[in-house]
Parts: sequence; structure tokens; C-alpha cells
Amino acid sequence: MDGVLVDSRGAIDRVRRRWARKVGLDEAMVVALPHGQKTRDIVAKLAPHLDLEAEVRWLDDDEDRDLEGITEIRGAGAVVSALAPDEWAVVTSSGGALARNRLTAAALPHPQTLVSGDMVLAGKPAPDGYRMGAARLGREPSECVVVEDAPAGIAAGIAAGMRVIGVATTYDRVRLGKLGCAAIVDDLAGIQVERKGGVLSLVLHSRD
Repeated sequence: MDGVLVDSRGAIDRVRRRWARKVGLDEAMVVALPHGQKTRDIVAKLAPHLDLEAEVRWLDDDEDRDLEGITEIRGAGAVVSALAPDEWAVVTSSGGALARNRLTAAALPHPQTLVSGDMVLAGKPAPDGYRMGAARLGREPSECVVVEDAPAGIAAGIAAGMRVIGVATTYDRVRLGKLGCAAIVDDLAGIQVERKGGVLSLVLHSRD
């Protein structure tokens, strides 16, 4: 979702800076942390001496409040609107409520199938979320295509046995190109949904 459908980079950076100041960590270091991972995993790694549940709750609450400047990633609305409800899912490291709030803030439709970070034990780069998403769509992993902007999510999609399209919104194409993506697009405007004879195809407009 974040970095693929929704541009929430500004909000994420603001929340990370506020949390870093609160707990006495270097702001620049916290802002530079990889994207696409569960808040719980980040807190556990950075601040194992703190109350994990309390810090995760603080971060979740702060993210829920900060929706300023959240917009649609270019092309996102066109792609999801061209898909039937049982043809797509959002698999995100964010909590369910936050995911819905950010989609609403970006004026994007909510998916019928949403797998949030609080629904799986192991977050990205583990494949659990994507496997759950495929199962809820009634699809085999090999039938699914993951669209991801972050290394952790790309690794999760590949580990789940799915093809991955990288989106160069958060990380540059050079970095994504080393991670095993089947293709890379600049944003979702590079993906076009087509149907011929009842067959759904994703046509990519890419510099690769």
C-alpha cells in the first residue's frame, strides 16, 4: 500500500522523527530505516530496552492522527478501478485501521481483501502476508503478481512464490534491480490492465 498505492512518505517521516525525539534516538537514523516492515519489528530491533507494546501503541496512534499530505501514487486509482474486487488485495505491514485511513485520505477504493501487519505473526520479508492474501483471493501463489516498492516486500513476494513488479517510488531502480523483480516501473501509471477473451493481463510500460 504505502509507496505503491499511497504516497505517505511525509507522514511516515514525521512520525518517525517524533518517536525518535521521544525515546532519545537519532532522528536521521530512524528516518533512514528501511520501509515496508512492521512497526513492531522496527521497535524491537531499535529499542529492545523499551516497553514494546507501549511504543508500538504510541506509534500506531500517532500514525492514525497524521494523514496530512497523503495522496494517491500516480496511476494507482486507474489500476485498482480496472480490477474486480476478487482480483486484487492489499498486503501491508501497516495496521488495518491505518491502512483504511490512508486509502481514504488518498481517495482510493478499499479492497475487498486486506491483509494487515497485525494479522500475521511474521511480517515482511517473511512470505506470510502474501500467502494469506493469495488464499483469501482463492488463488495459488503462482497465479499472483505482487507490486512492491520496498526490499522487504519484494523479498516477501518472491519467498511466497509470486512474480514481483518493483515500483521505483521509494527506492531507485538500481537498488530494486538487484532484488529479483520480474520488471520495474516508475509508478502505477506504468501498469495497464487489459482483458482479451476473458483473460486478464497486466501490460507494463517500463524503461527496462
